Amino acid sequence: MHLFYFKIMKSSLIGILFLVAFIVFGFGEYYLNSQWISQKIIGSILITLNSIIVFAIGVLISAILIDYNKLVSRVYLVTRSIEALFLFFMIFSSFGVFKNIGNQIFYNIAMLTLGLGSIPMCWLLWKNKIIPSWLSVWGLIGYTIFSIGSLFVFVEISNNILFLLPGGLWELFFGFWLIIKNRINV
Repeated sequence: MHLFYFKIMKSSLIGILFLVAFIVFGFGEYYLNSQWISQKIIGSILITLNSIIVFAIGVLISAILIDYNKLVSRVYLVTRSIEALFLFFMIFSSFGVFKNIGNQIFYNIAMLTLGLGSIPMCWLLWKNKIIPSWLSVWGLIGYTIFSIGSLFVFVEISNNILFLLPGGLWELFFGFWLIIKNRINV
């Protein structure tokens, strides 16, 4: 019985972290790009918090995935760690530490890494029916488009944010789904 409640709490926590990451990063990036040093400091704190949240999501989901596929679990943890690190680097860029590298470069590397690492995670969720198939397939398609869009930014084919929408919307929906359904099949 205690294990059942632990699983409910864990899936709810993952859902909350997905949603909080959006809010914290959004405000963090806004303040980080300010001309005012006090707002840059607030932005730095929020971006740091976001990086911790992103890493925590990686740890929690990786702990679920490891029972199904160790390689995919490790890949997901590593990609979430890289994402967290490059989002954190945005702080240094904002304060001019990396002279010729803007925040957008670090953001794009983080997003490309997130997209590529999330494709095998969604595949594993689908293959093992950890979440409903339609939600796993949405994640697979969404993160594939997300990754292609992030790659297009690097080769300067497109800078269109629309490529990020399917994966971003999946994360929002997945976060709400985990909270409302209060379970992940583990």
